[in-house]
Amino acid sequence: MFAIWMICLAWIAGMPGGAMADSHQKPLDDADALKGVTVGKVVFDIGMSNPQTLPLYLKVIAQTHADLERQKVKPEVVLAFHGGAVKLVSRNREALPMDQHPFLEEIADLIADLQKKPGVRMEVCGLATKLFGVDNATILPGIKVVGNTFVSLTGYHAQGFAAIPIY
Repeated sequence: MFAIWMICLAWIAGMPGGAMADSHQKPLDDADALKGVTVGKVVFDIGMSNPQTLPLYLKVIAQTHADLERQKVKPEVVLAFHGGAVKLVSRNREALPMDQHPFLEEIADLIADLQKKPGVRMEVCGLATKLFGVDNATILPGIKVVGNTFVSLTGYHAQGFAAIPIY
């Protein structure tokens, strides 16, 4: 099942303009789900610690942002990194093997690209950085260190954000 999910994600991430019914039709839409929605409030709850897989999910997040905009919904997107994911958003590469470094560079580039999109903000869990031995000063630029992302997620939920877990 996981392999099928990854294949679907790879297919979606590689498609410009969102998912297509076929090459001769317009992009598929989410009109039923978005009826009456003007702002898409979503928090991506990122605890994934696999540097080889996270880039795919970041690409899907970027496509999700583009799909919301394409469908005239203003994105309000938060990426909340916690757990082992804190190592992947640090400039300190010493904690991971050398063969993982190209993936870390790709992650940093994708994060920088996402930060340029309107309505996107990012945070990392200060509790997790402490537990995983990550110096807060090494966190990638533009990612805010917060006290505890579980508290943040609670607050975002109370504010009406949809939570999408990425583990």
